[in-house]
Amino acid sequence: MIRLTYASTAVTDFSPEKLVALLKVCRINNITKNITGILLYAQGTFFQVLEGDEVAVDATFEAIKKDKRHKDVTLIEQLSITERLFPYWSMGFDKLEAKELSEMDGFSHFLEKDLTPAGFTSHKHLIEPLLAYLHSKLVKQAILESSEQLPVQHEELPMEHEDPYIQFLHRAIRLGLKFLALLMTIVILFGILEVVYVIYEKITQPPFILLTINDMLETFGAFLAVLIAIEIFLNITVYIRSDVIPVNLVVATALMAISRKVIVFDYKKLPAEYVSASALVLIALGITYWLIQNKE
Repeated sequence: MIRLTYASTAVTDFSPEKLVALLKVCRINNITKNITGILLYAQGTFFQVLEGDEVAVDATFEAIKKDKRHKDVTLIEQLSITERLFPYWSMGFDKLEAKELSEMDGFSHFLEKDLTPAGFTSHKHLIEPLLAYLHSKLVKQAILESSEQLPVQHEELPMEHEDPYIQFLHRAIRLGLKFLALLMTIVILFGILEVVYVIYEKITQPPFILLTINDMLETFGAFLAVLIAIEIFLNITVYIRSDVIPVNLVVATALMAISRKVIVFDYKKLPAEYVSASALVLIALGITYWLIQNKE
């Protein structure tokens, strides 16, 4: 496997459209030959790196030399390599501006006089830092592009389906879910009124404005009942949304439900086996929720 580097001069200045068209052809040709590399264009000069099997790279370079769109095709270096510097790009591309090149160490003088095929040949010591810079820039661009990608859309009950009957059922279920969401909203509102009533009832009975441990547990139970109702509402609506995968919500709802039971347990009356089993379920759900959150 070899890495071949060359430079050439464009016969006419390449517009962005021409560069895109050239890059497209390069990528199509290189994919079939398992050639990777990068193409750099700056101030009318092409600088290209080709990596791959020696026979394939040599044949590609011979074809490139015959292209009438550039002249002064100059081989800068040809090295045997064991590892590609641009393994993920059938042909990466960069159009460096003069300001960007001048900011690179050792390139200020090179930029002023020697940004030509002959200049690249006489300044071979700059090739390695230039390639390292281009590799780093391509990697950063790839990371940025991947981070800007839209999140994966997920629908439990998609409105569109290849089977008309399934599509009808999905739409009917979604309509039912919207009605359930409305009913759950009403339940939540009544639950809030229940919390207010429980607190009012406890503080208006002797001893006034004092809550016993049992009163506090009962109040906490009323609060948690409302929170669980809210989680159930979210579980209902998640089936008609496309931006959430419902696993974490289901686990969170189950975790809150078992937590509420543990809080209001009457430990004097419950058998030890029941309490232990509940504790194990609580621990298992807690670990599951933690794993899901960490994966996200």
